[in-house]
Parts: sequence; structure tokens; C-alpha cells
Amino acid sequence: MDTKGLCFPKSIIIQAVYLKFRFTLSYRDVEEIMRIRGVEVDHATIQRWVYKFMPEIETQMRKRKKVVGKRWRMDETYIKVKGVWRYLYRAVDRDGHTIDFLLTKRRQRMSAQSFLIKAIENNGTPELINIDKSGSNKSAIKIYNKRSFTDIEIRQCKYLNNIVEQDHRFIKWRIQQGLGFKDFESARRTIAGIEIVHMIKKNQLNTQEQSMFKSFYSLAA
Repeated sequence: MDTKGLCFPKSIIIQAVYLKFRFTLSYRDVEEIMRIRGVEVDHATIQRWVYKFMPEIETQMRKRKKVVGKRWRMDETYIKVKGVWRYLYRAVDRDGHTIDFLLTKRRQRMSAQSFLIKAIENNGTPELINIDKSGSNKSAIKIYNKRSFTDIEIRQCKYLNNIVEQDHRFIKWRIQQGLGFKDFESARRTIAGIEIVHMIKKNQLNTQEQSMFKSFYSLAA
């Protein structure tokens, strides 16, 4: 993480970014906590740090994430961005480990297909994907099988998707406690941070440190 030209050392920046993702805090809350710790930093600066450094932290997490299972649960949920519903596609394996996530502007086959391609590129091809009755998800898997000459089994059982639906609830609860998103890209990067901390909590990081903060710090070091 390149912090050249910034007025604060890396340790301070990572600490502020971690607080935002780990706890249900607004940027002004993080500003107050940092002030208590003797660091005078504006909440808008903390927001810029999140925007600037999240892509790199996300890249490192993908490189160092443990291998997930081959039987997936895939589903989407709803997130409001500037008063408009957007769609967060997510998948977990049968042990509840996060496979991947993707925020999209629309809920359609192309969105489901984009998510599926991203998840497979980052995690390998699954043996089976369990979905609900979503036609777009089913269509996306069928098209992927046809174009990539794969044979991913499709299973539609709502009961088996309880794992991913319960995981949705945690992410949505964290998001709903905030003040809302002003733009799509800011939402995408913030959600990525929340997802990464959630994965660390689920012990999905190779070379996991003794504390969650140290594990998060190692992604940005």
C-alpha cells in the first residue's frame, strides 16, 4: 500500500480504515475515536482513504484467501444506493465460507453471468451450484456450461440456500446501520471492506494472525 505523499503514516491509515469496516461506525464516529487516540484527522479524509486503498486490499485478500469448497450456494440481495435499489450477488460454500461478491446496478441474466464468471475466475469451477427459483441465475449457469464446456450441476432448493441468506443478513445489517451510500463506486468499495473483514472473522485468510486487526493490517502492509 503506497502512502507516499500522505500526511499520516500507514499504521494510522490502516487503523482508521479497519475501524470503519469492523464496527458499525460512521466516518464522523471514526474521526472521534481517532481524536481520542491523539490523531487529528477529518472524517472526509478517512472516507478518501477507504476509497483509495480498498481496491489494493481487496486484491491482496483474493490472493491470500483460503481455497473454498466445490459446492456453492449462490443468491442475490438488495442494497440501496442514493435511494435506488441495487443488487449484491454473493456466494458461499456449504461450510459458509464466502466465495465471492459483486454489486450490480441491475438484476438480470447478464449481471448473474458477470458474477458467476468473476467467482469462477477467482475460485475455480464448482461441481454444483445451489440457487433459488431465480431464472436469471439458472440461465447464467447454463450459458456458462455451454460456452466453457463445463458441467456444473444446478440444484434449486430454497432450504439449502439458508446458509447464504443468513450470511446476507449480517452484511445487510452492517450496511443499514450506516448513513447510506451517495454513489455506486463508494458503495462497491465499502461493501468490499465489510466483506473482507467478515471473511477474516470466518478465518478465511491464509497465514491468519492472532487478531483480526493484524490480519487486516497484513493485507495492506
